Amino acid sequence: MTAATKSPDISPASPMMAQYLALKAEAGSALLLFRMGDFYELFLSDAATAAQALDIALTHRGQHDGAPLPMCGVPVHSHEAYLARLVKAGHTVAIAEQVENPAEAKKRGSKSVVKRAIVRVITPGTLTEERLLESGRANWLMAGFPSGDTVGLAWADISTGAFHLATIPEGALADEISRIAPVELLWPDSGAAPAPISASETAASRFDSRAGERALCARYALQTLDGLGHFDRPALAAANALLAHLADTSRGSPVRLDVPHAHSIASSMAIDAATRRSLELSGGAGSLLAAIDRTVTAAGARLLAADLAAPLTNVAEINGRLDLVQWLMADSSFRDTVRQGLRAAPDIVRALGRIAADRSSPRDLAALRNGLIAAHRLKSALEVASLNGAPLTLHPLREALSPPAGLLAHLEAALVENPPAQANDGGAIADGFDTELDGLRLLARDTRAAIAALESKLRADSGIAALKIRHNNVIGYHLEVASRAADPLMASPGYFHRQTLAGVMRFDTEELRGLASRIAQAHAHALAAEAAHLEELRGKAVAAGPAVATVAAALAALDRSAALADLAASENWCRPHLTEAHDFAIVAGRHPVVELARRTLGEPFVPNDCRLEAEARLWLVTGPNMGGKSTFLRQNALMAILAQSGSYVPAASATIGIVDRLYSRVGASDSLAEGRSTFMVEMVETAAILNGATSRSLLLLDEVGRGTATWDGLALAWAILESIHDRVQARCLFASHYHELTALQSRLSNLALRTMRVREWQDTLVFLHEVAVGAAPGSFGLQVARLAGVPADVLARAGEILAKLETGDLSRSANAALSDLPLFAIAPKPVPADRLRTRLAELHPDTLSPRAALDLLYELKELGKDS
Repeated sequence: MTAATKSPDISPASPMMAQYLALKAEAGSALLLFRMGDFYELFLSDAATAAQALDIALTHRGQHDGAPLPMCGVPVHSHEAYLARLVKAGHTVAIAEQVENPAEAKKRGSKSVVKRAIVRVITPGTLTEERLLESGRANWLMAGFPSGDTVGLAWADISTGAFHLATIPEGALADEISRIAPVELLWPDSGAAPAPISASETAASRFDSRAGERALCARYALQTLDGLGHFDRPALAAANALLAHLADTSRGSPVRLDVPHAHSIASSMAIDAATRRSLELSGGAGSLLAAIDRTVTAAGARLLAADLAAPLTNVAEINGRLDLVQWLMADSSFRDTVRQGLRAAPDIVRALGRIAADRSSPRDLAALRNGLIAAHRLKSALEVASLNGAPLTLHPLREALSPPAGLLAHLEAALVENPPAQANDGGAIADGFDTELDGLRLLARDTRAAIAALESKLRADSGIAALKIRHNNVIGYHLEVASRAADPLMASPGYFHRQTLAGVMRFDTEELRGLASRIAQAHAHALAAEAAHLEELRGKAVAAGPAVATVAAALAALDRSAALADLAASENWCRPHLTEAHDFAIVAGRHPVVELARRTLGEPFVPNDCRLEAEARLWLVTGPNMGGKSTFLRQNALMAILAQSGSYVPAASATIGIVDRLYSRVGASDSLAEGRSTFMVEMVETAAILNGATSRSLLLLDEVGRGTATWDGLALAWAILESIHDRVQARCLFASHYHELTALQSRLSNLALRTMRVREWQDTLVFLHEVAVGAAPGSFGLQVARLAGVPADVLARAGEILAKLETGDLSRSANAALSDLPLFAIAPKPVPADRLRTRLAELHPDTLSPRAALDLLYELKELGKDS
């Protein structure tokens, strides 16, 4: 789209330029879209910024301060697409609309400029338009207020009305921000925002708890907030900043918010940002959410994403969700009926948000109607089906599907099936709803028929069969009769003589004048009548907002449960058994994302058990790269998340003690922007695990210590493993290539050794992806390098060096320096007989392939010669 081609000459002294500069000063750093006819124009530096962001032409019109005035523009009718790009690029946008028409401006003087005012400021967290939002993702605006060792949080999604308050420990801030994933964060300008979060600095004076309390009471017409729950002062301070921001950006337009919900972080599994990234819980292809999301509504998709982001810790609540999934899973025919009914339900809560903000179209009202119809039909279907062993959780859900009294009937009677996109297009109100509107439409649609009907009537009344109704641009509509037949009309008081021409005479009547006036104004009056009806419907919808939100929540919950039931049934998932103990017993567990990927390739997924029991709650998992260690670790973490979210899990059976905190240190990454190397990031994340985990946590650590020197890394891995076992006592999967760690089994009573099985066949490795008891016989690094295509000469040289390292011919001084450390008691080279006994003690016959067993025999033979 190129810039607008029409623009008046704007000079520094012109009234319009003065108006623009005044509004720009009010808009501050926001890009100002200045309405001029059919275009929104941007000037000066705003024009240069927008032209680059939107890839549109930057032109110049007129002069400003003696130089050409930069400008660009976008059409009003398609401006939302450009808004989306500007907001996505990180810009705040202010909209300056014409608030009077040119005729009104002329009344003040011929040179008066049409009045304009900023009617809205658009930021990422204040969007409501359907085209500017991701349908399956919440759009959270958050305010944070640090207070001592706590932080008050308020977050809201004005597109749905969801609103939450919480006061959390300062150390939990990053985790909560990661869980909620706000698109916009407000932070006091008196303090530094939490790194690496990008925040909008807000005046510290706005974080006022007393003002927040008053604002909330005023918004919900309450004398006190006690009936809503307990809100600490820091949370109320954050709420005030959030509400003030909404007032600034909406510029007087209403914003719908549900009553605030008091959130407790203890009610959900704590998952830090690093773990969320490691496990790829949400996002695009390859994420857990993408793999399991079978919802058929946008609201259901948002709810499923929220559940995965905050798995529950209350066994009763979890089982309530699982009961509903199990019930819907049992009857595939009824489940299909439910899902088909849900497909007919539009996103009514976001439609309601636009209706409440007065940014809606007739289609939003139709979406509300269609959603309420779908809810009513689903409620009827559930009432019939619930006679067959329905869970207790179904009853409140079924009752919540009841449409608000009167609203649905009014919407059904008033709206056409498919309303136009804009109210000004006309035709949104159904025929028969308003007889006067029907008459206006008849005139607007079929003037000829109305004229013919009146003409027939006047002929009958006058007795003049040749009477005709004519129209011209000079006198408008009139009656025309032959002069010889005009005498009766001249004598009649109801007919008014207009003109006499050669052979004809022209008359008028009050009835014709009225019809002519109605014809001239019919379209405008019809639009005005429709607008009045639409406004009445909007008012009724807003008044029923809480009830509509309840219906929307019930539809989302039903969609979430039906989708999980469909997933469990088709993928052969099992219902997990949740306990308050420290159980973690998975039989034939699978990774839901990897299994799906392998299926597309026509390859099977190998399931594995995982039993973190009292005598083996800490597993040391060894094996070669590509053997499947990381997949095994991650699949068990995902098992806990799915189970506590209220989902079935990909396993033959699963018993899981509630996990309070989940930590995953799997994979390597750096943070160059913060000056952190890969190893520093690894140690920071490991420190968070050791300092935050409890005995009820689940830990996944992969290759801890590999980012530094061998002896440093081994020492750290050794000490970390001991700390997890002795002090933290959490359930843990600890994967490592440091085979020296297996020596800890004799001292750590709850440590179990597991390995990823492989076979050597004709100088290559075959990965079996099976977890077996014992330790890996080696790292198989050279074999994996061969599979990766490392040149043969490099592999040969590496083999020579490895042989010397294993016999102690290299780095003797380094080994000697470590000889006094108990950790490295193996450093001194043992005498031959001791070497033979040591090698025999290390053997795990069950893990040996035929080729490896043969190689071992030759090795033992050589050791026997030395002894």
